[in-house]
Amino acid sequence: MPDRRPERRREGDRVPDVSFRVRRDDDWSVVHGRELFDGKNVVVFSLPGAFTPTCSSTHLPRYDELAPAFRAHGIDTVACISVNDPFVMDEWARTQHCDNLLMLPDGNAAFTREMGQLVDKRDLNFGERSWRYSMLVRNGIIEKMFVEPDEPGDPLTVSDADTMLKYLDPDAKAPDAVAMLSREGCPFCAKARKMLDDAKIPFADVPLDGAIRSKALSAIAGQATVPQVFVNGAHVGGSEALERWLHARSVA
Repeated sequence: MPDRRPERRREGDRVPDVSFRVRRDDDWSVVHGRELFDGKNVVVFSLPGAFTPTCSSTHLPRYDELAPAFRAHGIDTVACISVNDPFVMDEWARTQHCDNLLMLPDGNAAFTREMGQLVDKRDLNFGERSWRYSMLVRNGIIEKMFVEPDEPGDPLTVSDADTMLKYLDPDAKAPDAVAMLSREGCPFCAKARKMLDDAKIPFADVPLDGAIRSKALSAIAGQATVPQVFVNGAHVGGSEALERWLHARSVA
């Protein structure tokens, strides 16, 4: 018999009314589609699989990073959907530290099939998985979709978080990417952390142990002391330099 799959849903269509069984705090709960979408503004991105390279290195982390910017533009929820079981999605969320996202395991592919986005990945020993796409859903209706082109491989060209943010606001500015090289017990590092926390700036704290600290600091920052702060790839410096950068940022 021919494989009669639903046609792909398009902008203006309603999203499928599907419930997701999820793991939360080592227990079961259910996310109902109507509760998720009705009366809400939701950004959804779907991807081929948890723990896969592009999904783990780029697609998921950037949506988590930009989630506060989405909320500032009226988005209630940023949800990640993948054809994986609840245990896999829960572990993936834990290892990725993606606290800003709602992880939805579509283990039976019910949502993905009704979206018309189910694809055959048996050549990769994946079985059936979701095509990579993103969409903006307002009150259960798809306002905008970004579907990756039907090309070989695993394209990520239009369903990324930055493209969705630019759709919401062409002038939107992504949050600064801040990282700090530090060591445990350093009072100047503690001062820098507090300044960043007080300014409500998310940052990555990269502690260095004694065995590699001097070489890493010299190679990365050209310095011998911590903390060393970087913003958007540019070296800012230690805690005093960070204080000056925060002041300039506040008056800009």
